[in-house]
Amino acid sequence: MRALFWAELFKLCKQRRTYYALGAILVMEIIILFSAYYQGRSFIDLLLTNFKETFYFEGNLLNGNLLVYVILNTLWFHLPLLLMIIISGLLTAEYKDGTLQTVFLQPVHKLKFIACKYLAAILFTLVSVLFLMITAFGLSYLIFGQGDLIVYLDTFNFYEPHDAFHRLIWAFFSGSVTMVFYTVVSLTMAICFKDATITWIVAAFFLIVSSLLIRIDYGDSLFGKVLYAKLGESWQYFFHFEIPWQPIIINNGLLIVYSILVMALGMLIFTKNDIS
Repeated sequence: MRALFWAELFKLCKQRRTYYALGAILVMEIIILFSAYYQGRSFIDLLLTNFKETFYFEGNLLNGNLLVYVILNTLWFHLPLLLMIIISGLLTAEYKDGTLQTVFLQPVHKLKFIACKYLAAILFTLVSVLFLMITAFGLSYLIFGQGDLIVYLDTFNFYEPHDAFHRLIWAFFSGSVTMVFYTVVSLTMAICFKDATITWIVAAFFLIVSSLLIRIDYGDSLFGKVLYAKLGESWQYFFHFEIPWQPIIINNGLLIVYSILVMALGMLIFTKNDIS
């Protein structure tokens, strides 16, 4: 199984679309920072217009911590879409090229084979989020420097640079659980549909539906508390004045359970179906 896992990692490292995806993440970050460099000050002034009549603000509010937070907010649709395309390609490309039949001419266990693909997908997802985190902090701090983080979640909250940095780090860790869920779903879709184009369309549709479900207010209903789309917003909790650790742990725990269930379903379908 170890050889199968390393083979999957090797294929990920060799395929060009892996680097295109990482490059796309970097380009989107640069566009966000470029926009902030030229228009960020006017946005801050507009946001704080009413408050400046009452309070005196000192220091640079348009800083690296704020830009990392903005990047977090803007990439949580684009990043899973890129990841789902790359991860689903781990399997759909082999269906298209007919290499699966060649693989199973050897004494390869189907369950171990697909399990290694899921493990490689999870590892690549975590590496991608780490890449996003390092480049977001590096570029934002390099261009805008550090400073207090201002966040509006029902009320305005201000965090000192040290506190803001740690909250942002925790947000990336929480967000990585959400990204793993989406990539696991994409690989399971690839098992079901086999064709790359169909899988990409269904994955994009899944993300669009997910984003719509997030915007619906479910009140205090149990459905809203266990819905996967709502669970994926747990990273935002780190920017409440008092971090609600219990719902964060519960929500991420549920997402991990959902990921395991989706993986189990995909493995079951793959092992039961004929390779064709």
